[in-house]
Amino acid sequence: MSRDHQTSTNMPVLSVEKTIRTLSQSYCSVIGKGLSPKILPSVMLWGPPGVGKSQAVRQIGKDIEKQTDKKVIITDVRLLLFNPIDLRGIPTANADKTLAIWLKPQIFQMNASDDIVNILFLDEISAAPQSVQAAAYQITLDRVVGEHKLPDNCIVVAAGNRVTDKSVSFKMPKALANRLLHIEVEGSFDSWHNWAEKAGINEKVLGFLSFRTDKLFGFDPKNDDLAFATPRSWEMVSNLLNNVCDDVNLMYPMIAGLLGSALAVEFRSWCGLHSDLPDTERIFEGKPTSLPKSADTLYAVVASMSEYAKDCKDDPVRIGNSLRYAEGMPADYIAILLKNYEAMEEDYQMKLMQIPEYTRLLSKRGVVRNGSV
Repeated sequence: MSRDHQTSTNMPVLSVEKTIRTLSQSYCSVIGKGLSPKILPSVMLWGPPGVGKSQAVRQIGKDIEKQTDKKVIITDVRLLLFNPIDLRGIPTANADKTLAIWLKPQIFQMNASDDIVNILFLDEISAAPQSVQAAAYQITLDRVVGEHKLPDNCIVVAAGNRVTDKSVSFKMPKALANRLLHIEVEGSFDSWHNWAEKAGINEKVLGFLSFRTDKLFGFDPKNDDLAFATPRSWEMVSNLLNNVCDDVNLMYPMIAGLLGSALAVEFRSWCGLHSDLPDTERIFEGKPTSLPKSADTLYAVVASMSEYAKDCKDDPVRIGNSLRYAEGMPADYIAILLKNYEAMEEDYQMKLMQIPEYTRLLSKRGVVRNGSV
């Protein structure tokens, strides 16, 4: 599915990265002008399970902190677990026992000071019973429930799954829908990869998904499988490998429980292959490194080199070292590598032409160019 377009539901479809950037810029602009974020409409993020909606809200909070020097406090409310009285509060008598008053729920115990920005995150709103959704009317539009009012420094963001996702979901009433700014969040490998590198996602997970980008998101609403790939489940796999044990064979049962058996087998097989790959750092440093013989391993080496080259594309010496190493590869693998290098940025081939190893590979007999020998 292409990025940043509109669907038949007439709402914009944005990648996680674009969603974060769009909302962060809007909030920071308003806050930077000394205005209350309440002037912006409450936001509703739609998307399948695990696509990164919660991650987006957390990152928006970090961006606001960084750009405004204000502390951000996120209150995460899972509406699926609430009933209307949980939002309104518990009734009790006033001091002289002449009137009933409502004790303020914890979610409304927010710091209203000017150096604080609150984000009220109403997660799983589409899974909440309609009686609870009705209570959300006042929160999203009037910023009150019963007698309780949200402070002016509070941003309201809601999130939920679509009815078509076959998760627990109630159709949102039109009256509530009309009170929200709607965005459909779409899974995007590029935006996930940018986040994953900063978040310390395990290198095996990063490496495998760099080769098999189609395996990042495997949710299919027509399939009844309970374990399937999403950015969230891959993050959990990463947490297992980083914090419990880095041995994929030992962790396989738990990985299969997160991704499903078929994908877990493929991931384990790739990790076994990856353990035999030459050290990419040594290749780019120009140190003697053996060249694998098998086709699968060669392809993995090309993919690894292509990914590594992005971080040193402005270093002609390191790029030249990698191209010198590639001279020992079969012609079709050289062609794939050159194509990947040339695509690293617009007009990058002009820079490559200044590297002797590149021009030497171009003249190498039998190198495939543009799909032909």
